[in-house]
Amino acid sequence: MDIDLYERDFFAWTEEQAALLRAGNVSALDLEHLAEEIESLGSSQRSELRRRLARLLRHLLKYQCQPEHRSRSWATAIRVQRDELAGVLNDSPSLRPTVPAVIPNAYRLGRDWALDETGLFALPEECPWTAEQVLSQDFLPD
Repeated sequence: MDIDLYERDFFAWTEEQAALLRAGNVSALDLEHLAEEIESLGSSQRSELRRRLARLLRHLLKYQCQPEHRSRSWATAIRVQRDELAGVLNDSPSLRPTVPAVIPNAYRLGRDWALDETGLFALPEECPWTAEQVLSQDFLPD
């Protein structure tokens, strides 16, 4: 095993580690870097959840605060983001209980995006919807 391979060629390192795992050659694995990469995968899933929620919340805010601009494409954008979010939650069901805790951070990000896009100044400081409403395919804000 080439210890420096991780630093020199990450892709080649992943291929080598996968081959060692498949061969059952656990003693030759780069365990420290493998542990780091597995943790990183979990962090990536949490980040993806936050990004998807932020995009959805941005669209919900725009839909609520600009009723004169509502269109089928806005409702479609909301549905697409919910579908993408459902995919993340289906791939990692253990993330579902974390949604309420992630919403405040995602809302701040989505609110900032909505402020930039709309020029509005009076968007709610805190998320006005429950996690259930945010995730519900049937919910659209008034």
